[in-house]
Amino acid sequence: MEILIQLLIIVAPLVICGLIIGRYNEKKHFANVNERESAYEGFLTSQLKSYPGAVLPAPAPPTVVVAEVVIASDYLKSFLSGWRKIFGGEMKSFTTMQERAKREVILRLIEQAHAGGFNAVCNVRVEGVDLGGNTSRQKVPMAAVIGSGTAYHAHKAPPVSPASPVSPGSVA
Repeated sequence: MEILIQLLIIVAPLVICGLIIGRYNEKKHFANVNERESAYEGFLTSQLKSYPGAVLPAPAPPTVVVAEVVIASDYLKSFLSGWRKIFGGEMKSFTTMQERAKREVILRLIEQAHAGGFNAVCNVRVEGVDLGGNTSRQKVPMAAVIGSGTAYHAHKAPPVSPASPVSPGSVA
C-alpha cells in the first residue's frame, strides 16, 4: 500500500503538469492562429475552380501555392485517448489537433500568396494524412495536412456602408 501511495505522489504531479503544459501550448497556438487570421480578414479564399472576381488583365499570372503542416499529439493525450477508445466517445484532443492543422495550412497558403503579391486564392484543396496513429509501432498520433490552391489577383470588394444597406435581390 505504501508503494502505491509513493507512486501516486510521483505520477500525479507529472500528469497534472503534462495537462497544464499541453493545454497552455494548444491555447497559445490557437491565439496565434486567430491573430494571423484576423490580419488576413479581407483575403479572398474559395474552393471554386474558377477565379471569382479576377482582375483582367491580371498584373501577374496565377500561380500555385502549396503548404504542409504536421502537428503531433503529446504522450499524455495519446494515453488518455486510449482510455477513451475503450469506453467510447469523441476524442476531442485529436479533433482539436486536426482543426489546428487545417487552419494553419490554410493560413500558410494565404501568407504564401500574399508574399507573392496576390490577394486571393481559389481552388483550395486540403488533404489530411495519418502519419503515425495506426501505421507505426509506437502509435503517436500526428495530424499531417497538405493544402494547395491557386493564387491570383481579385477586385477588392466595395465596402458596405451602414447608411445604405443593400438587400439581396434589390436593384441599386
